[in-house]
Amino acid sequence: MESAAKNREKSPKKEEEEEEEEGGVALKKEIGLLSACGIIVGNIIGSGIFVAPRGVLAQAGAAGPALLVWALAGAVTALGALCYAELGVALPRPGGDYAYVGRAFGPLPGFLRLWISVLVIYPTNQAVIALTFANYVLQPLFPTCGTPEPALRLLAAACLLLLTWVNCGSVRWATRVQDVFTAGKLLALALIVGAGAVLIARGEHEWLRPGRAFPAGPGPGVGPLFLACLQGSFAYGGWNFLNYVTEELREPRRNLPLAIAISIPLVTFLYVAANVAYLAALSPRQILQSRAVAVTFGEKVLGPLAWVMPLAVALSTFGGVNGSLFTCSRLFYAGAREGQLPALLAMIHVRRHTPVPALLLTCVSTLLMLATGDVYTLINYVGFVNYLWYGVTVAGLLLLRRREPRLPRPIKVPLLIPALYLLFWGALLLFSVWTEPLVCGIGLAVTATGAPVYLLCLRGGPRPPALRRALGRLTLFGQRLLLVVHPGGGGGAPASPSPTPLKGPSPPGEDPQAPLTRPSPTS
Repeated sequence: MESAAKNREKSPKKEEEEEEEEGGVALKKEIGLLSACGIIVGNIIGSGIFVAPRGVLAQAGAAGPALLVWALAGAVTALGALCYAELGVALPRPGGDYAYVGRAFGPLPGFLRLWISVLVIYPTNQAVIALTFANYVLQPLFPTCGTPEPALRLLAAACLLLLTWVNCGSVRWATRVQDVFTAGKLLALALIVGAGAVLIARGEHEWLRPGRAFPAGPGPGVGPLFLACLQGSFAYGGWNFLNYVTEELREPRRNLPLAIAISIPLVTFLYVAANVAYLAALSPRQILQSRAVAVTFGEKVLGPLAWVMPLAVALSTFGGVNGSLFTCSRLFYAGAREGQLPALLAMIHVRRHTPVPALLLTCVSTLLMLATGDVYTLINYVGFVNYLWYGVTVAGLLLLRRREPRLPRPIKVPLLIPALYLLFWGALLLFSVWTEPLVCGIGLAVTATGAPVYLLCLRGGPRPPALRRALGRLTLFGQRLLLVVHPGGGGGAPASPSPTPLKGPSPPGEDPQAPLTRPSPTS
């Protein structure tokens, strides 16, 4: 009894030290509740709420329906996040929805989720955020003309390189950066909401009066309302990123659902309140005509503090790049652990305990996107596909409940929650296909290109011995260059003369930790 009590009282730091003594290198559990909330809030709140909340207003047609759409999108996001919370604690694996889809539907659907994410979605998303950061930093230097494109891309690349270095150095550094910049975003939004509250208290809220907010006459129609809901749903993107790093989360059974329960309502409140503040100071026409609504709001309301808004956008996007690098590199890491990406990407630094190869590949893929033309067009094609996988993942929750009823589930949401989410998701998906069939079709076609890659490279039988030896030597060279080993491997620098990749002991085969595939050693 006393021994059991002592084991329960061990701190996470002590447990990590014992793990290192017993089994070698592993990812450290350095993400507490505050940092977990920072990851969710920081990844959801990018530049959108500061720059372009006009998309929802343009489709909704008036202030009242637009505010309702923002609240509805937040509520639906909360339903999806609760489903992910159940999956996250039942299957505590890195990779988030990639891991859940693979477990529920098999290795091919899991690989397709990995393929489109690694190939397009996350590199383009990070490139767009980095370009937005560069634009707001350089804009004051070019007040009378547009910022030169090469300068934008160079500063965006510098931002990516700096944050990749921070993430490679330490999980703690990365989470501290995320915490600080998330706090900056929240303070900027608090300033907007506070200024709006002052205006409303003075009676300056013409466009929020019932007659103006809900004008008489025909409404916007079903089609525009669906588009407004889709725009609102995209604005909450990033709510699932904490599930990518559950392996590094302290007390995931407690902190994962608690962070979701804190963060999603907070973001929903801030989104609705910020839009109320904008409408208290600006007319709908002014909002629709503004290129950066928060900047226009600051110029009209904040007076000498107007410079805070461009700074807030820059800080928000800088933190967004950090959060995206941190979480998306874990997707590369998870894919390699399951044998669906090169083995080197599943390795971590022997001293810093960070997935350096996965972080470097994430950085390189984003830099390539920065160097290849118009990333904004590309991200439009895959936005639909990204939203598609959210629903597939929630459907996987229902399938796993039926197929694996004995799987331990510390959290089990009522069936009504995934049912409501899938109903809303399915309606938006069908409407998207109906209104923009070409865009949706291209997104699906890009995803489908992963199927022949999977069949040829992962299911095509044993690789030729010469190729296996070449890949082994390449992997060993990467290990020696980056000082990385498989989790569970020894803490020393890789110096074995054998071309076989260094590997720690295989993980135990409990149900929650069972691999998505059983790859051959040739991967």
